[in-house]
Amino acid sequence: GGAMVLADGGIVAIDEFDKMRPADRVAIHEAMEQQTISVAKAGITTVLNSRSSVLAAANPVFGRYDELKSASENIDLMSTILSRFDLIFLVRDVRDEDRDRMICRHVMGVHIGNSRGAESGGGGFGGMGGTGVGDGNGEDDLMAAGMLGSDNIQQAANSTTGGNSYSAAAIAENAMRVATTGQGELDVPTMKKYIQYCKAKCKPCLSDEAGDILASSYVKIRDDVRKRVMEAGGQEQATIPITVRQLEALVRVSESLAKMRLDSRVQSEDIAEALRLFKVSTMTASSTDSTSSERVGVTGSTAGLMSAAMPSQEELMRAETFLRSRLAIGAVLNKQRVVEEASAQGYNAMVVARALSIMVSRGEVQERNQSRMVKRVR
Repeated sequence: GGAMVLADGGIVAIDEFDKMRPADRVAIHEAMEQQTISVAKAGITTVLNSRSSVLAAANPVFGRYDELKSASENIDLMSTILSRFDLIFLVRDVRDEDRDRMICRHVMGVHIGNSRGAESGGGGFGGMGGTGVGDGNGEDDLMAAGMLGSDNIQQAANSTTGGNSYSAAAIAENAMRVATTGQGELDVPTMKKYIQYCKAKCKPCLSDEAGDILASSYVKIRDDVRKRVMEAGGQEQATIPITVRQLEALVRVSESLAKMRLDSRVQSEDIAEALRLFKVSTMTASSTDSTSSERVGVTGSTAGLMSAAMPSQEELMRAETFLRSRLAIGAVLNKQRVVEEASAQGYNAMVVARALSIMVSRGEVQERNQSRMVKRVR
């Protein structure tokens, strides 16, 4: 609670959210719902503001997302806290060469950029580096940027051509260049200033038309969830209940998208984008269908065998039971031979290959010799 009070007007980043003490986790319920923290200590009773956004990261129950288990079994968090987040994303460690290379390029680029910035005397980010930008005398341009106060404008007017990317002139020049030419990127200082300006100056409102679209979409989402639960025989419930809080989340996301464009009205495209984000995040996380294509990742060298129809959980469990009986701990066997033996005993080869891939992702089995051999390690 204290961190959220200190971050009033900003962002609270919480790592290892699943390892928080239950008492601390319950304590932030009020902060996330009412944006206040009630304090009653040493005879002092007061209410402190905690108008902050929460960005939290948590690990699944088993340390790694288990594709054979439902989302509710993988996520060990109470629905009361999950329903308070606007968007919930399931981030899986998908073993894909192209994706791994893209992540490596990003990580290396961050380190290389920081190293170059340190060598040039802390020049900044995103291509602005330690170079001087702007002539420091374009006061009209600074006013046109709409993000600088009078003090900053005077400071920029008095600056020299050797200013770095944190100066008012550099920020204004970067913003004007991107806005007028559409080329380049906003560096970090400019992005910070732009976000501050959006928060302070833009208060978009929801029109009646946009409100009707949101209301009808919310009703349809609730109806889809109800039908999915009924199709499952009423045995399973959604991991994240879809309540009025999710409707409020859609409103906040829509307003945020309009605020990014400095628009005073929430447009239909903002509603559409908010619904898209909600469906690919929270709706996917709350799905009870353990065999849907959104929840099962196809990875590894057996990806070519996985393109067939998705097997049921019972089929995967049966295939895993066979593989455990065939593969003793420490045994090394030819993968193709194992699949052929399973097929000879009536198992579907595609299902066995998928079960084997899932066991590899969980660390039960290791692939060796260019994935031609498999070894059971636990």
